[in-house]
Amino acid sequence: MSVPDFIEVYDNALSAADCAAIVERLRHSTQLTPGQVGSGVFPELKRSHDLRISGNEAWRDVEQRLQQAVFNGMLHYLRRYPQVLISPLMLQVPGTGGQAQRLSADDFPRMDDAALAELARTCLRPGAINLQWYTAGEGGYPYWHCELFPRDPGGETLHRHLLWTLYLNDGFDDGETEFLFQQRKVTPRTGSLLIAPTAFTHTHRGNRPQGGDKFIATSWILFQSAQRLYGDGG
Repeated sequence: MSVPDFIEVYDNALSAADCAAIVERLRHSTQLTPGQVGSGVFPELKRSHDLRISGNEAWRDVEQRLQQAVFNGMLHYLRRYPQVLISPLMLQVPGTGGQAQRLSADDFPRMDDAALAELARTCLRPGAINLQWYTAGEGGYPYWHCELFPRDPGGETLHRHLLWTLYLNDGFDDGETEFLFQQRKVTPRTGSLLIAPTAFTHTHRGNRPQGGDKFIATSWILFQSAQRLYGDGG
């Protein structure tokens, strides 16, 4: 039995027509900004044209479609790896006789989609979506990085639990998402969704596309805040 690398790719998470429409809108957007890494704009680390669509009323329809596609993929991910929720949170649900019942990985196959979705929404929340445009032969994110870092006083960046990338096009060479320790390159395919952990164990980079521009949507799945999960007791 092969050891899992916790990198999952779900094909056809978004239709080719939806992807093409998003790319076309992004190409003509006047709101693009230079791509940033956690500490600012450093083109030698990441070179792209980006647009944060979350909170942008003109892109609300796109954000909703993307978040739904990611949520569907996340449910598949949780069914394969229930430890995503169980290991950090030691979940309990109401049981018979009013006694709390602690969930285990064996309980997840018995959950229907509605119950799993409710559990996911209780524990996790979506991050802000960034659309990114990497130009052929120039754009890329060649710096090896992970998604957890202590950037903000509120610890928001430390609440990132899973990363995701949805590939909006293909038809170019290279441009893979490459994971360092897993020695794995994920080739972009239109509409496919990549989900993986955010920690240093999944250090990765975005290789430079050749022969065509690369377009992606990307963000994170975060834990709910401590106040939401545990109340005032922290």
